[in-house]
Amino acid sequence: MQPFSNRVTKLLGIEYPIIQAGMIWTSGWRLASAVSNSGGLGVIGAGSMTPELLREHIKKCKAATTKPFAVNLPLMYSGIQQQIEIIEEEKVAIVITSAGNPAAWTPYLKSKGIRVLHVVSSGKFARKAAAAGCDAVIAEGFEAGGHNGREETTTLVLIPAVCKAVQIPVIAAGGIATGRQLFACLALGAEGGQIGTRFVGSEEASNHLNFKNRVIQAGEGETQLSLKKLTPVRLLHNKFFEQVQAAEERGASAEELSQLLGKGRAKKGMFEGNLEEGELEIGQVSALLDSIEPAQQIVNDLWREFQEAWDRPFNASA
Repeated sequence: MQPFSNRVTKLLGIEYPIIQAGMIWTSGWRLASAVSNSGGLGVIGAGSMTPELLREHIKKCKAATTKPFAVNLPLMYSGIQQQIEIIEEEKVAIVITSAGNPAAWTPYLKSKGIRVLHVVSSGKFARKAAAAGCDAVIAEGFEAGGHNGREETTTLVLIPAVCKAVQIPVIAAGGIATGRQLFACLALGAEGGQIGTRFVGSEEASNHLNFKNRVIQAGEGETQLSLKKLTPVRLLHNKFFEQVQAAEERGASAEELSQLLGKGRAKKGMFEGNLEEGELEIGQVSALLDSIEPAQQIVNDLWREFQEAWDRPFNASA
């Protein structure tokens, strides 16, 4: 397949403008290295890792690929300083920050020669990321899985707004699982796409097989943005979701919702495979998926579909 060249591929040193999202309980070294070896940017999700475990995954990823990969750091979690020390010691070249203020760590990371991308949900936050020195922003629309913006701005609206707000490269996220969707995001002004849900259904993803099967079986309308009084997250419908919905409908406080969420819900659902009591974070685009595939096949299919759309974007028979 023919490589692609733009500011994102040059910045990250990759063949295709495809970035795998750094998802908790899903994005370990096996998935990250497989995506990087396939020409995209693999990402280790540090949000569910202790500092020691993060070091182990970085070392194993470096042994499995000679190509660039990144670490995703949700700034809302504890232990960030230790994780950053490990990233520096292990000479990780790219960091994706999310769920927090980019000004907190971007200047330090940049001073160490690390390229920094930050996840945003609005043009306002994109400008803050650019002002903090980020090399690029990942604009994540309402369709996305995991933690999301309270504004509920869809990707179709968000991407042009963020491209208008900043001069640095913009990477689209939220609702991308096919090459045509990636092409649409580039038509809106983005220069790459971050893809999460599609890689949840990969063979190399570290989440439980029960969760993978539930994701590829999901139908339209089976996800919903919840827990907006805490940190908004898109969830698949299950028993836990119904409990959250009932609590929110009766006006439960943030404290009550926090108690309901408790500790370890995401691990229970996504990593341990408890499909009723666990927190099942996934994007709307899960309704388009129907099979579990190797990461290389996912990247290849995405890029083939993208090239077909690039060559014949308005051909209904393509």
